[in-house]
Amino acid sequence: MRHFNKICKQIRALSPRITVSEERGCIVLRGVVDDWDTVVKAGQLAVDKKNYLGVINDIRLNGFEQNKPLPAVQDQSLNGEKPDVLIIGGGIVGCAIARELSRYQLDILLVERKADVALGATGANGGVVHVGVNFSKKSQKHRYNLRGNQIYPALSKQLSVPFEQKGQVMLCVKNWERILVWILKLKAKAMGISGVTYLKRDALRQHEPHLPDFVIGGMYMPTGGITSPYEMTIALAENAVANKARISLNTQVTSMETSNRQIIHVDTNKGRLYPQIVINAAGVYADEIAEMGGDRTFTIHPRRGTDIITDKKSGYMVRSSMGISPFAILPHQLSALPKNPIKRMINGFTGKSHTKGVGLIHSIHGNMLIGPNAIETPDREDTATHGNEVNSILEMQKQIATELKSSDVIAYFTGVRAATYEEDFVVRKGLFTDNIIHAGGIQSPGVTAAPAIAKEIAGWCIQMLGQSMKVVVNPDFNPLRIAPPRLNTLEDSTRNALIRENPDYGMIVCRCEEISKGEIIDALNSSLTVPTLDGIKRRLRPGMGRCQGGFCGPLVARIIADHFDIPLSAVKKSSENSVILYHQTKGAPQ
Repeated sequence: MRHFNKICKQIRALSPRITVSEERGCIVLRGVVDDWDTVVKAGQLAVDKKNYLGVINDIRLNGFEQNKPLPAVQDQSLNGEKPDVLIIGGGIVGCAIARELSRYQLDILLVERKADVALGATGANGGVVHVGVNFSKKSQKHRYNLRGNQIYPALSKQLSVPFEQKGQVMLCVKNWERILVWILKLKAKAMGISGVTYLKRDALRQHEPHLPDFVIGGMYMPTGGITSPYEMTIALAENAVANKARISLNTQVTSMETSNRQIIHVDTNKGRLYPQIVINAAGVYADEIAEMGGDRTFTIHPRRGTDIITDKKSGYMVRSSMGISPFAILPHQLSALPKNPIKRMINGFTGKSHTKGVGLIHSIHGNMLIGPNAIETPDREDTATHGNEVNSILEMQKQIATELKSSDVIAYFTGVRAATYEEDFVVRKGLFTDNIIHAGGIQSPGVTAAPAIAKEIAGWCIQMLGQSMKVVVNPDFNPLRIAPPRLNTLEDSTRNALIRENPDYGMIVCRCEEISKGEIIDALNSSLTVPTLDGIKRRLRPGMGRCQGGFCGPLVARIIADHFDIPLSAVKKSSENSVILYHQTKGAPQ
């Protein structure tokens, strides 16, 4: 009661319009307020990990209604299906779980409400395979990040996904920051993270040659890496499908019926399903799925972040992923000290910091990624970019990448993190519903942690299913995904041989990324075909170069139309609603 009274007192002081209750071991907040900051602050004040399962924040923002568009498809193609396991969500975690479960002879169905996998937070991720020294040792983030980091080298080879392990760097500006680095080094050792060390400027330049003059050294973490998050997700999905899992895109869960601690059925826009087990990997909607399943103990408060992409010619400025010490004062800054420096220091050591801050990342394809920032938002679909935020991020990072120019920028994008108020993952079996498993609150380091989360959840599924059926190993499971050739990575002799065998490989469609017609056709023939401009873009990168699809976009659309023998006007950018061409206006053939 003492803990509950303390929370009530703090929240009453914040707003008398908020009510606080204790229900099923959770702190529950209700009411209506006029600003989103109050909603978020109330949720943060309600956190008490020692005494409560979590925070259910149902405070409404006056005048705001969440827009959640339904897929255009409305049919009964899945009606009556009885999958052994239903996975909700086609991000990297959901697809990794599908692949792990495909090791067994099970009926596995993954449903994704959007037109492709990796269209949520996964696709708007910088691709860093994190070291994890900034997380609390007791957190799920640390546990799964540590295991996932160790899995990535072998997993990337199995799935033919690009991966580099060039480390991560935290730059130091003042000598006193070395003390903080040594403390973090000790923390890393206690957490099982190997190789973390302090390097003086000259030694650090062996890893990052283009350091600004004011950097005296930094913390080097060799286990950090870089991958392509959307390519990894697609590879996981394709390998799962090759091993007999099923993926249904444009499929949204709308409701569930529960009885006697069991989910009886799940309703979607494609019919009613009767799964034995439901896995909740629904990203920013994971708390809503948990609510439908009668097992909610957490709340997602969306936190958007914007990243900037530069031309490949600027990629030389950083070799790994690099950021400034969160305690550093850059020479260009006028303030004497960061706000609450001691509190920031403690949060950094204990893993309570809500964001890792803006940094520089050398992408796996040679571009430089800059960002992200962290902005709380009520809208789970808020992927808008704002000029003032882009400029702020860019100006901040010009202090580190001193040769960076605004003209180097070719694109920017925004993603939405699925943050819980506890700032940790919610990976667990159902507490009040027996046949649901949650992978909720998966924000950074979700890309790193996904393979480890998948292995544990798959193990739980096998145990649970084993109580009512005999689960048999899939004798035909093949962990390898042989990716189609990428001509821009091949030696001339190998490339010439492929072109002689198939002349389509010699027809360059995207000059920026050097993508051929043959590669596009390979993608259209894959086990998870998404015949849209963006679907091909995520698989091969046409449209991701300097021209941003200005030259190759029409050619890709024509190849899709010809391949499927459909009118050019039937080719979409991303979803059914993203029309490129409405009708023919001239006499030329479509």
